[in-house]
Formats: sequence, C-alpha cells, structure tokens
Amino acid sequence: MNLYAKLQQREAQQKPLRIGLIGAGKFAAMYLAQLPRTPGVHLLAIADLAPAKARENLKKVGWDPLRMAAASIDEALKNKCTHISDDWQALVSHPALDIVIEATGNPLVAVEHILAALRHGKHVVNVTVEADAYCGPMLARKALEAGLVYSLAYGDQPAIICDLVDWARAAGFPVVAAGRGHKWLPHYAQSTPETVWGYYGLTPEQAVLGGLNPKMFNSFLDGSKPAIEASAVCNATGLTPSPTGLAFPACAIDALPNLMRPREEGGLLHHKGQVEVVSSLERDGTVIPYDIRFGVWVVFEGETEYIRRCFSEYGVQTDATGRYACMYKRWHLIGLEVGISVAAVGLRGEATGCATGWRADAVANAKRDLKAGEILDGEGGYTVVGRLMPAEASLAQGCLPLGLAHGWKLLRPVAAGQALKWGDVALDANLPAVKLRREMERSFGLQQRSAA
Repeated sequence: MNLYAKLQQREAQQKPLRIGLIGAGKFAAMYLAQLPRTPGVHLLAIADLAPAKARENLKKVGWDPLRMAAASIDEALKNKCTHISDDWQALVSHPALDIVIEATGNPLVAVEHILAALRHGKHVVNVTVEADAYCGPMLARKALEAGLVYSLAYGDQPAIICDLVDWARAAGFPVVAAGRGHKWLPHYAQSTPETVWGYYGLTPEQAVLGGLNPKMFNSFLDGSKPAIEASAVCNATGLTPSPTGLAFPACAIDALPNLMRPREEGGLLHHKGQVEVVSSLERDGTVIPYDIRFGVWVVFEGETEYIRRCFSEYGVQTDATGRYACMYKRWHLIGLEVGISVAAVGLRGEATGCATGWRADAVANAKRDLKAGEILDGEGGYTVVGRLMPAEASLAQGCLPLGLAHGWKLLRPVAAGQALKWGDVALDANLPAVKLRREMERSFGLQQRSAA
C-alpha cells in the first residue's frame, strides 16, 4: 500500500533502484513511457538486438535524447542516464544493477537471460510469460536457492490475477475460480497472422500505426496466450485447470458468480479452485454488453450465513444463492504497470506472482494437418496453437510445451488438433531452455509421483 512513499524515500536518499532492461519492444516501451514519471528508479541500461530501434522507441514515448547518451554503463551510472547496446551479458553482469527486466518476448532466449541474471545476483521481473509457462517453477526454484526474487510482471494479466487471488485469500475467502476475459469464438483457434486483424477488430492500417505485431496478437486471439497465461496463474496460485482445458464460456461480468461455480450447483466449473477464461462474445458472435474482455476476475465463496448477509447488505453481486461473489478489474494496462513489480521486488523483496509448483502446462497442438519436414513457427503462427492441460497429463503423454514449439523440424506428420510430443521434433537438447524444461520434468515428475 505504500510503494510510492518508499520510492520517494529512495529518491530523497539518492539510492534509486537500478534497473536493466533486455528487449525494448512494445511492452517495454509502455514501461519506458512511465519511467521518467516514477521516483526512486534509475534505468541504468537497455540491451536490445537493434539498439537504433530501441532509441527510436524511446523517442516515440517522449524520452530526451540526452537521457540515452551514455557510452557505457559506468557512464550511465555516473551521469544518471541510460546506456543502450546489444550486449545483454554486460548488462546482467554489471555489479551496480539490482533488477533485470526480461522483455524480449522470445521464450528460448529469455530463459538464458534469466538464468544469467540470477547467477550474477540480480532479481528478475519476467515479462516473457511464455518462458514462465514452460519452466517457471524451475526459474522460481533457482531464484529461491540464490536468495533472489523471480517475479511475473504486473500489468500483464497473470500477475494481476495472482493479486486478486491473494487479496481474496488474505481476506479469508476461499477462491472458487479466477481468470481473465477474452474475445473468443471456436474458429479463432485456426486464425493466422493473415486473418488476425479482421477477427480482432482492427484495420491493418491501425495495426501498423500502433506498431502491433500480427503474430503476437494472433497468439492472443487463437487461444495460445490465454493457455500460456492460465498455466502461469495455476503454477503461481495453486489453482488448477479442468482436465479438458479452457472452455471460453460466454459470460458478462454480472454473470460470473452464477457461471463460475461447480456444475453440481448450476455452474460450469469442473471443480472448485479452477482457472478459466471467459469470452466477450456469445457463440453466435453477439457482443456481450458488459464484458470483461480486457480484464481479470476472481470468484470467491461466502461460507457462512453471516458473510452472505454482508454480501447482500453491501450490494455485492452474487449468484442466485448469495453464496458466490466476484471482484474484478475490467482493464489492465500492460507495460504501463510494470513499475509495480519493480517496486515490489526492489523495495519489499516480494514477487508479483511466482510459481510455487508445477500444476498446469500450455502444450502445442497442431493448428492444421502438419507434414514431416515442416518447421514449427510457434505461438500465433500457422502451425501450432496452445492448449491448457494439467501438468500430470502433459508429463505422462510427453507433450511438447508451446513455448518450445518454434524453429524445430517435424520428424513425422501430426493431425490437426493433436498434441505434439517431444519425439515429433528434431530439437537441440543442449539449449538452456530445453535443458531446464527437461530438468523440471524430472524433478517435479518425481515429486508428483511421490505425493501420489
């Protein structure tokens, strides 16, 4: 509740949190737009594959060129400005740095960046949730072993869902379900970068003006990103998926308490403590007037008659029985809110969402019939789409995580709708991301069998 006051103290003491940013694309640019307005924080360095483009993005969000004129990190430290280069290794290894923000959006290299940052004693805020979805539990473990903080990025929906779940539990409410909104119709699962803008509701011209990546936005539309984010939420909160994955039921905000309750009580949930994503469209395409397409929600339970009477007295929206209620944020501000994570990690040593176990997995399913010899193009592309599964089922079936389904050649055909398996692709087993995922499967697989 007092992060701003603590940031002001750091500013007054001239002891700012020193930040390094890897990746200066759209998400990072939103954070950079807020950074000059935030006390107690010094962005010491940016590492990006295209430094000139990073500078261009900074100019677009209003940065003074003098703020990014440092020839080295040491000069940036001395002159209170920012050094920009393509050398991420120099960034993560610099002794003055406190926190690394990983914002490349590339799940393969993100793991390498995060592991290196932890080895050099840096806290990490991970914007690349795709990496968290397939090996977040191991990244969290590595950070814990090093006495460091590994955190999901506030502003992105998973961290905000974690915040709502934590709020409900800290107030004494059992969480029945939590999740996010989405614009969804079943045929969106076959969408490609060529069809995304028409489905999404933007013109190609608007997309170009906003600097929007069609493949990235298609990963939201086709259900891949919701599966990834739901996986991260499950692993951080203890919520679990339905055995059949996400259902994307059409649901208005006021209907959440009725719909997000167990089936035996008239709802749609497979079980209490479930993650789900609700659609802002009826199945015939009709727009729901009071939707939560861009927001997040939590449904919780009033266990006693007294608590349920309090719900009624204070006008809380509940289900027909008065037992189930919800809280929500109708919008999220993406990169504009990442400063919350930076402050929480740097000032309190607390993550804004962090895996505590392996409970769910976002796996790669064939978007169409795939032939041997084809090259997978990852989430939002033409070949695969994400599906949420319980971790035990993914492990037992040897499923290929969606975050690793990019750049590999298929060794055998896979029919549309089928999950890809590790044995279906020719992969490099020595990549840090692959090695860490395999280590997680061995470690958590043994833990799950021991618990059973």
